[in-house]
Amino acid sequence: MYWKPILATMKPYTPGRSIAEVKRTYGLQDVNKLASNENPYGSSPAVTDYLQSKADQFEIYPDAFTAGLRTKLAEYHQVDPYEILFGNGSDEMVTMISRALLQPGTNTVMASVTFPQYAHNAKIEGAEIREVPMLENGDHDLEGFLKVADDQTAIIWICNPNNPTGNLLTSKNIKDFLDRAPKTALVVLDEAYFEYVTKPEQEDAINWIHDYDNLIVLRTFSKAYGLASFRLGYGVTNKENMAELNKVRNPFNNNTLALAVAEVALEDQQFLQDCVTKNHEQRKRFAAYAAKNSLSIYPSETNFVLMEVPMDADEACERLLQHGYIVRSGNLLGTPGYVRITVGTEQQNTGFFEAFDQLLTNK
Repeated sequence: MYWKPILATMKPYTPGRSIAEVKRTYGLQDVNKLASNENPYGSSPAVTDYLQSKADQFEIYPDAFTAGLRTKLAEYHQVDPYEILFGNGSDEMVTMISRALLQPGTNTVMASVTFPQYAHNAKIEGAEIREVPMLENGDHDLEGFLKVADDQTAIIWICNPNNPTGNLLTSKNIKDFLDRAPKTALVVLDEAYFEYVTKPEQEDAINWIHDYDNLIVLRTFSKAYGLASFRLGYGVTNKENMAELNKVRNPFNNNTLALAVAEVALEDQQFLQDCVTKNHEQRKRFAAYAAKNSLSIYPSETNFVLMEVPMDADEACERLLQHGYIVRSGNLLGTPGYVRITVGTEQQNTGFFEAFDQLLTNK
């Protein structure tokens, strides 16, 4: 069979270990998954109420236009309904954008340590990948982006806040970059964790889509809204870009229940803000813990932190597993010597710090 040759050099995504698997392997009763940046407080109670009462016509295809959610989301963001594109999670948004713009002879620019699906999709499409090392503090080097971008640059990826470091670029820095970036390159501002940002001066970049014709902003219902299992992400850009991207979108790419529960979740902004407030308070505990133990930690504006470990990251993950805590090794993320930890509930984090204390005393 005629597989693309590049596939021989690639590996599929490696998911983290499940709670059930860790319980079986280590004989544990209580296991906390802090590896995938899920919302530890779940989703809005209104979503549960809806699912318990809903009996849809499951033989009918979903609404391909996503009219209900599209209308409510357009009102929420104050944009035209035709300026929103939905995907099966942000992952599919990345795939659609890559498929529409990347091909042999083009290049794409991204940070050296960022969401891996940008590079993964570029390889499949045969585009050149230009990775720019992140700055010492973990920020994207936007000046470096400008130096390597040229008239063959099709996509520039900015993950803000960045995964896996959690770093947030200021609105001013991003606007300055957009003013100077090649107008022929689509700038993808991936804001999967935007709802967790607590800096009041940070602007909503969706308001910029009419100022910059080459900008698309990505958001998701998987993180702060707690709907990861429903796989629903979206992008906001001008109608011209949307028309092209819709050509590569699979028909009926969002299922009926996902669209329905997202409408319910969007309406419960109080639940969302409660989650953000709790996350902010618990995130500060990680910064304090790192400072107390002289551990390096990146300045996060997300629901996860990237923190130094006193040994090889894989070994640290293994030892934390034995205590019932699943975290993500920095060896998989391009940040050896660190682990990425989802900010859990107060109880989960207290237990995690106790488990981490064992790493510090038994190196």
